Amino acid sequence: MNPDVDSFMKNAKQWHDELPILRSILLDCGLTEEYKWKRPCYSFKGKKIIIIGGFKSCVFISFFKGVLLQDERGLLTQPGENSQSTRMLKFNNTKEIEDLMPIIQAYVFESIEIEKTGQKVEMTKSPNLDFTEELLEKMSADSEFKTAFESLTPGRQRGYHLYFSAAKQPKNRVDRIEKYAPRILDGFGFHDCVCGLSKRGGTCDGSHKQLH
Repeated sequence: MNPDVDSFMKNAKQWHDELPILRSILLDCGLTEEYKWKRPCYSFKGKKIIIIGGFKSCVFISFFKGVLLQDERGLLTQPGENSQSTRMLKFNNTKEIEDLMPIIQAYVFESIEIEKTGQKVEMTKSPNLDFTEELLEKMSADSEFKTAFESLTPGRQRGYHLYFSAAKQPKNRVDRIEKYAPRILDGFGFHDCVCGLSKRGGTCDGSHKQLH
């Protein structure tokens, strides 16, 4: 049990009963607990496969390669229209979690098998954007980065794409991608301010320093 996750659970504004149940399920399945991207993250032999957290409307468990899960009952949802890999289970109370506990466990063990067998999600290009080769390679090599980039809105994806592709040399494109990877992993767009207002749909007055 990671102490940072202990703190996360203690200070959570919502879902005080639901999050510990999800945590217990994942730990009982033998996953390693970490604290990543301000949320509890769970890995198998160094490969991050699951993250949990809460929105105002629900608590969720997110599978990084969820699109590869069988999901015969159609319970999984996309976190965003551009997400090609990640799939989520959402809950509104502890009873919903407890009722689906066998299925959650089955999905976790299936996710572990996906990592054991080395299965990968094939990234397809956006119909509106011709991503650079360097960006596609980064997505192929780093599943967490790919999941984060896919979860960005089309406008934020386009903003990064324009900046990355503007570099004429491949090395410069790689350098730009690596420099902005932490922001992408945090869900920020290229022009988002550290205050997070634009990320939440608000308007920033420009008094804060932009992340870049």
